[in-house]
Parts: sequence; structure tokens; C-alpha cells
Amino acid sequence: MNKQSVHQTNTLYWDTQANDFLKAIVLPLYGAFVSEEKHQLLGDVSGKKLLEIGCGNGQSLQYHGERQAAELWGMDISKNQIEKAEQHLTACGLSATLICSPMEEECGVPIDYFDIVYSIYAIGWTTDLEGTFKRIASYLRKDGVFIFSWSHPIHRCIVQENDRFVLNKPYHDESWYLVNPDDVQGELTLSDRTLSTYINALATAGFVIEQMIEETDQEILQQHAEENNLAKRATMFPVTFVIKARKL
Repeated sequence: MNKQSVHQTNTLYWDTQANDFLKAIVLPLYGAFVSEEKHQLLGDVSGKKLLEIGCGNGQSLQYHGERQAAELWGMDISKNQIEKAEQHLTACGLSATLICSPMEEECGVPIDYFDIVYSIYAIGWTTDLEGTFKRIASYLRKDGVFIFSWSHPIHRCIVQENDRFVLNKPYHDESWYLVNPDDVQGELTLSDRTLSTYINALATAGFVIEQMIEETDQEILQQHAEENNLAKRATMFPVTFVIKARKL
């Protein structure tokens, strides 16, 4: 895996196709069938300083701005998305400090500063999981909270064949590969890490896990049960997981 190549491939995709890909994964949703409204992982953000890793076009930052967060910061690898986020937040009457950078790299984010760092379906793109978690820990004040969501690894291992779900790849295979999401133009480079890889990397970075969510919200599922294949998959196994951790 060549980090520069991965960054180039994924940045090109986010610059050109991200709006179509991201429309279902912004707060209050953590991804498919998991919501902040039900689980209250973030809770009351009023007066708090927040940083989003992989802020996209700014809709999740807007969610916090409307809930009286004291400071909004966002980071994204795509210059195009940073520009869209700035335009979107300005139109909403909100301001944020936005930084264009890979999450793995030093980019001027203040140390020991934030109450909450969060990421909605972005952490999995990192080319250096342990290094990224250590950086995030450095951004947080003591007892600060880190929350992130990502596609559940078992979801990435299973395909549908006729009326059955079939294991298609080894769960422990974390090699990088090219994927074409939703049959749109462009490719992304992806690694399917196991849950233990995420958990152990958090522990190494000095986090303690407070909560992990992988169940499907039945109310949301019922609203979309007849719309897409993802809903059918979610009745059988988790398609999203969310972890809330605290810096020691």
C-alpha cells in the first residue's frame, strides 16, 4: 500500500463524486440505521469545542452549530469539499475553521484543545490507523471524547446471491483494494479492518472505550425496508458500527 497513491485516488473521488456518496451519512445519522437522536453519544454540545475528521460539505458541522457549539473545526482531504463546507456553513450563518489535509498528517490543529473529536464514515480511509488515533488523542483535552462510525467489517465480507447472503472474503483480510461505490464514476482505495484492529489501536493511543453500537435502529429500518438492498442486509447483520471513547 502506497500512502501517496491512496491519497491521490481517494482525493480525486471526493473532489468529484463525494456529494452523491455522502448524502446518507451526516448527523444526526452515524451511517445506515444508527442515529444520534436515539443513542445520544454526543449529548449536549453547547459551549463545547468540536473537531470533525472528514467534514465533507459541512452538514454535520451545521448540526452542531445549530446546537450552540462554542467552536466548530473541520478537516478533510478534499479541497473541493472544504470549499463546499465553507459555502454551506456561511449560508447557514455559521463559521468554522476548516483545514484541507490528510488526517494522518500534522496540519496545525491545536493540541489539548477540543472537548469532542468525531468522524462520520471517514476514519476507515486512513492509511495509518494507530498514528491517526494518536493524533486525535493529542487534539483532545484530558477526558475529551472521540466518537467515530464506519462500515461494519462483517458487512464488507458478505454478498447477496439470489435470496442468500454468502461470505465472500476472509474477515481478517485487511489488504487494500479498489472499490467503485454505488456504480458511479470513479474509484476509491479501501482496507477492511477488523473490529479488534480498531479497538486495539484506540487502546494504544490512550483511549478507553465507553460504548460501542452495532445494532440496527428498527424504527429507521422500517422507514426504508422496501427501498434498498441495504435495509434487507441490516435485518441479518450490522452494516454500521459506532464507537465512543474517552481520552485518559
